[in-house]
Amino acid sequence: MHFLIYGAGALGQAIGCMLAADGHKVDLVLRPRFVEALQTTGLRVTGIFGDHGVPPGQIGLFTGIRGRSGRDYEAILLTTKTYDTDKAISDIAALHECYCPVVSLQNGCGNLEKLAERLGRERSLAGRVITGFEIERPGVVRITVSADAIHVGGCVRGTIPAAAKRLADALSHAGLPSIAVADIYQSLFAKLLYNCALNPLGALLGVPYGALGESAETRMLMDQVIEETFAVINAMGGTTPWPDAASYGRVFYGQLIPATSNHRASMLQDLDHNKPTEVEAMVGYVAAQGRKFGVPTPCCDFLAALVRFKEQQMRQPT
Repeated sequence: MHFLIYGAGALGQAIGCMLAADGHKVDLVLRPRFVEALQTTGLRVTGIFGDHGVPPGQIGLFTGIRGRSGRDYEAILLTTKTYDTDKAISDIAALHECYCPVVSLQNGCGNLEKLAERLGRERSLAGRVITGFEIERPGVVRITVSADAIHVGGCVRGTIPAAAKRLADALSHAGLPSIAVADIYQSLFAKLLYNCALNPLGALLGVPYGALGESAETRMLMDQVIEETFAVINAMGGTTPWPDAASYGRVFYGQLIPATSNHRASMLQDLDHNKPTEVEAMVGYVAAQGRKFGVPTPCCDFLAALVRFKEQQMRQPT
């Protein structure tokens, strides 16, 4: 297959490398600072799913796609930060003769809806990723942890698009466990629970996920975030694989945190690099939906406000 991966940070570079190493043709749209390194050294992935690598010149490297043709692409994977979603969709929509599926592999909720609104439900898919990716240095991405396989699905609940099955099969064959699912919304809401409970606290306190699960104080906060997020999901008419917040909490503390105990939150990595965070797609999203549906979300409101303050301080001149 011929893939375009738009917004190739750690996740996009890792997926691109593994697909290219497995024989697929891959083009990456990425930051200019990465292009020179990848042109010189190629791209390598290490970590829990083994070592994968491609030499310089095997992957197409671009800093933008405006004015390009999309005729040959068979799938576009969207891996930008959520605050860049609107621009990314506009760029993809402007590709000449491009009619292939577009798959959001991003954090948070709301991205699939944006794709469907602009590109149509038939072309729009989403994937849920609960795997940790970190750029060790330009040209080398390490996969640190994974709580579950990647889930891929489409806009219509109860059906599995052929494109979702093809992508899941390609990712699995390349070494990244993936499955196609009939209800990707349920998977995305499950990830929202996980991200909201761990990401903001991990960023604000500067600790990996395992440390949050070991403290009674942080467990109390995470319990409240889970309860608020569960209530908002229910108010939105969504579902998760668990009947209530307590049932999710048992899986969260018993399985998910242990599986990702050494991972540093993506929000923490963003703050460390003086970059904006995805707070509005996580606890900010829950708080906004809570206001819309009349569900109180005091803990999510508080954590979102603290992360926004950290972002503002980051932007202040020293």
